[in-house]
Amino acid sequence: MAYLGTKPQSGFISQEANQYFTGLTQNYIDLNQSISSLSSVIVLVNGVVQENSTMSLTSSTRITLGDTLVSADKVTCIYVAKISSTQAPAVGTVTNDMLSGSITASKLSSIAVDNTNTNSTLVTGQTAITSLADTDKFLVSDASDSDNLKYVEKQYLPSGSFNLIKTENVTSSTSIVNVTNCFSTTYDTYLVLIYRLLPATDGDDLRMRFLTGTSTEVNGSIYDYSSRYFDQDGSATSNTGDNQSKFVIADSIDSNTGNGAFNSTLWFNLDKNNSGGCAGTYNGTANYPDGSTRNHSVYLGGICQDTVGGTNPTGLKFFGGSGNIASVKISVYGVTK
Repeated sequence: MAYLGTKPQSGFISQEANQYFTGLTQNYIDLNQSISSLSSVIVLVNGVVQENSTMSLTSSTRITLGDTLVSADKVTCIYVAKISSTQAPAVGTVTNDMLSGSITASKLSSIAVDNTNTNSTLVTGQTAITSLADTDKFLVSDASDSDNLKYVEKQYLPSGSFNLIKTENVTSSTSIVNVTNCFSTTYDTYLVLIYRLLPATDGDDLRMRFLTGTSTEVNGSIYDYSSRYFDQDGSATSNTGDNQSKFVIADSIDSNTGNGAFNSTLWFNLDKNNSGGCAGTYNGTANYPDGSTRNHSVYLGGICQDTVGGTNPTGLKFFGGSGNIASVKISVYGVTK
């Protein structure tokens, strides 16, 4: 069915009841409602459609005809369309299909989407991901282009030199702390942060081995290490080991949390892309109170004598000399060159 009449300005099209006249003897008809133009009504005299050019809209409710009517004439007015009041859709009735292809950045006002007008689950209700691909996209407002909405892929986002790989957070006593699957061919250099380690037994030491595979220890007399302690009383001592079965990171750590615990920054170099290279070396610094609450500032380092091809370290194991580890947080970062 074709639509006749002017395009509505707003609202919706409403079909009105036809109006009929008989017995008129004048050259006009009075309508039962207001119209804005002759295009809003079709006038038929004795079944013949009257052209708009032969009529005039004298007022919003009166149409003057081209000829004077006689009482036998039959006049019909058909209201084609009328602008009704603007209607807003009921809450919850607008679906995604209704909006498809119709919403663009230019159509959204500056206040159309904000914390008040959006459901709190708009983001939190979506499926979470735990890793990002280079082609994953983020919505941004482009300040260089009038704040138009655009997307940027993860591969083009600025990235720092340190990339968090793994964190182990221990809050209850345990015999070992394994940080698994943190070393790979992606990086050759790693930063390991040991934060507030406390032994369950006062005066216990801290030891470390490489892991390979999932959590298999790298054993054998292949660990060399050396540490230099500078004490708060001005003295200096050393702790070294040659062809040992483990690294000794610190000895005699105070178990009282109020005295500061053991904290360390260690740099690991593992030439994972060279099978004939050294399995792994580390060096760094540490600070901790010993079992007598004497503070130590330490420079330490070590080397695993085996080759990458023979050992292929994938993680680290931390454990005490005689007791459990009460608490610690260990984070491993890959360093981008």
